[in-house]
Amino acid sequence: MLGVTDRALSFGAVAEAYERFRPDYPAELVDTVLTYAGRPIRTALEIGAGTGKATRLFAERGIAVTATEPDGAMLDELRKHVPADVKTVRAAFEDLRPDERYGLVYAAAALHWTKPDGRWSRMAALLEPGGVFASCGGPVRLADPVVEEAARAARAQFLANDEVPSPDGTPAGNPMQWPGTELERSEWFTDVRQTVIERRLTLSADDYVGHLSTISAYLELPAPQREQVYDRILHVLPEAVNIVADLTVHLARRTAAADPLA
Repeated sequence: MLGVTDRALSFGAVAEAYERFRPDYPAELVDTVLTYAGRPIRTALEIGAGTGKATRLFAERGIAVTATEPDGAMLDELRKHVPADVKTVRAAFEDLRPDERYGLVYAAAALHWTKPDGRWSRMAALLEPGGVFASCGGPVRLADPVVEEAARAARAQFLANDEVPSPDGTPAGNPMQWPGTELERSEWFTDVRQTVIERRLTLSADDYVGHLSTISAYLELPAPQREQVYDRILHVLPEAVNIVADLTVHLARRTAAADPLA
């Protein structure tokens, strides 16, 4: 089984599929972040920008975005889709140095790939005092429980679960989910909030399986097994499927404490 770092770098092989099949982020995501900030945000740093689906939303609001991504193929795909004035940097979160501080640091479906040791002191060091941290993500699920069970049974021989578990073990029913749980314990952040943006989408069966082809749990499987799983799932799906793709958004504000890396 691939380690976290390996899994985080597994998406480059499917960069074009990632751009095509992953749902776009809604404008409401940026609205939520900017409303929380309560002041103009001029600069932002994105962690694990992928193919730039969130990058372009923030850039379109006039924010000077620096998009970082450790996978070269994903970064190449991102550069095809974002405005020319977006700065792009090939780097993992752990390799970033606080040479510049930003009004916003955010991660879209990427924070769980960062290493836990020193995560929040590193994050705080990249932010201006009072700056905003934002993270969003959430699984894409089949809305019809009958169809969901059929898909689960179709993949069960090779894959028991295709979701990424909570990095700190927070149960799914907990009122505060990760990373809010860690942010609440961090000395570097305050005013932690959690909100959910509802998304309901309809996809063709082929496009839904295309989406699955960008999920790390499937990418871990040997290629022959992957293709077999995709065929099995496609066989049990109707021509079109309704999906639940809610985004859980976590927001926090960097305290005015001393330099976290001093």
